[in-house]
Amino acid sequence: MTLEARFPALSDLAARAERRIPKFVWEYLDSGTGNEATKARNRSALDRIGMMPSILHGEFTPDLSTSFLGADLPLPFGIAPVGMSGLMWPDAERHLARAAKLLNIPYTLSTVAAASPEDVQAELGPNAWFQMYPPRDEEIRRDMLRRAKAAGFKTLILTVDVPVASRRERQTRSGLTNPPRLTPRLLAQVAMRPAWAMGMARKGMPNMRMLDAYIPKASENLPVNAHVGYLLRTSPTWDYVQWLRDAWDGPFIVKGVMRGTDAERLEGMGVDAIWISNHAGRQFDAGPGTIEVLPAVRRATNLPIIFDSGVQGGLDILRAMASGADFVMLGRAWHYALAALGPKGPEHLAHILKADLEANMGQLGARTFAELPKPFTLD
Repeated sequence: MTLEARFPALSDLAARAERRIPKFVWEYLDSGTGNEATKARNRSALDRIGMMPSILHGEFTPDLSTSFLGADLPLPFGIAPVGMSGLMWPDAERHLARAAKLLNIPYTLSTVAAASPEDVQAELGPNAWFQMYPPRDEEIRRDMLRRAKAAGFKTLILTVDVPVASRRERQTRSGLTNPPRLTPRLLAQVAMRPAWAMGMARKGMPNMRMLDAYIPKASENLPVNAHVGYLLRTSPTWDYVQWLRDAWDGPFIVKGVMRGTDAERLEGMGVDAIWISNHAGRQFDAGPGTIEVLPAVRRATNLPIIFDSGVQGGLDILRAMASGADFVMLGRAWHYALAALGPKGPEHLAHILKADLEANMGQLGARTFAELPKPFTLD
């Protein structure tokens, strides 16, 4: 049976991923914060976005290519940063970087990934993005930028929607610490997931590799919702954004924007693009779904807009692009795919998304993204 027959949707990959990774890892990957209302709202808000199908357009193959920040890309989506990516599957960062290079789509490495910029350097393609959590110390800040640039990262992302650690109660209940400490309870979970366990035995338990040079040993085994990165991190200001804009020679994106007024101000500061995100519901449980704020942000700025949070297929990508996004990023999805199928998972997920885009654009009679119909709200 083919992968397409067994796993035609992202939900199939997520279900298999849950069966293949320890529960504490699943809780880290899949959870939000609070009662997870914002995580659910991301999904329900996308489901309320409708588009009218169109008929009698004849046979055609949609053009899925797009241009973003000067790069010509074959697909309108990429790989978003996920902290401790290598916890979800052994060597996840390298696997995802290789897949992005093969697909010619953006890959974003997190400051708090389980691989450093130097670790993935050999795997990077032309669309390598580095996501920064804002270091308080200027010397560390400059060194991180230097390392990212030297490794081949062309685009810098500043995440601004994590001013403090969120509660993430499911993670806390799971017993996970960062770096992971395998208690008898967690070891019992590991023993039930042999593929994950064997891979980790070969690779070694992950830690936040980029921070090794900056973090004192005394910080080990903090709770996952207050990991070692918080010892370095500050809550950035507008002046901080301007400092980074001036210091980074290349495209600069600010991630975590939810208000049109903020987008307008960032445009005036010389930011190259904004990234609408609520951290997939992992930070604040009383905010709107990202698709709900996208139209207003689009009206407020001429900057290119990236969209994320709640995306589960090609139709969601079209919903976002019809509502004003220029590009869409997925985070959890790639890790569901990797945990479900190993290194071949990301390529299969890209196939799912591509096929879904083509099928739905056919129903809409849209040969290009510019031809997408105006969205409306379903009852």
